[in-house]
Amino acid sequence: MLRTFRHRERRPELMDDLSGGGPQLQEALVHLRGLNRLFGAAYPTLYGVKRLWREAGRPKVLTVIDIGAGSGDVNGRLLEWATREGVNLRLTLMDITEEAIREARLYYGNEPRVRVCRGNLFELDKESADVVTGTQLLHHFADEELERAVACMLNASRLGVVVNDIHRHWLPWSAVWLATRLISRNPYIRHDGPLSVAKGFRASDWKALRQRLHGVRMRSSWRPLFRYAVIIYKTEGKRDGV
Repeated sequence: MLRTFRHRERRPELMDDLSGGGPQLQEALVHLRGLNRLFGAAYPTLYGVKRLWREAGRPKVLTVIDIGAGSGDVNGRLLEWATREGVNLRLTLMDITEEAIREARLYYGNEPRVRVCRGNLFELDKESADVVTGTQLLHHFADEELERAVACMLNASRLGVVVNDIHRHWLPWSAVWLATRLISRNPYIRHDGPLSVAKGFRASDWKALRQRLHGVRMRSSWRPLFRYAVIIYKTEGKRDGV
């Protein structure tokens, strides 16, 4: 509790070890949905996609790829929004683990607008979707890897990228530490939950990333609960403030 959050934690999460997995990881993906609901994880992604959609002229057809999607549960709000707005949304959930693919297919088995596939962030095709999203994805990368990860996401988009990630601060760390111990005994959840906050971001981190992404428009805003919604536009122009 007395730890400092001045700098991002560099220790890997259990989920970063692709040699593990199995039933415990699949169980963790189910329990993670409870944490996502508790902390409103879906809303920053929805906020960013809506902004890009409006600035693109409110197109009637929209394609989205969610990278590192897990079971993809945060996209439920996005699908509800598309239904209300009459948007023909085509959503691709992509993850690198078989456990996530299996869980996403179970979760969205009756949703024809959703396609689930296994894939790697660094192997995305150019302009393969209107919007590329990453929810709780970028904190898995070290500072020196962030620019390459975002560049790959931006290259795969036609309109831009929406990043939804965690605010690094003692308050969300404490809240996540407590919540993970109340809702789960799963080692992935108990270990990775608090660690993911310590690996998260502050406003200064987004400013530093924006400076490295030369000439790219980028907007960051703090959203409840304890998250940042970051929009990175495909078109070049005057940089937005963070």
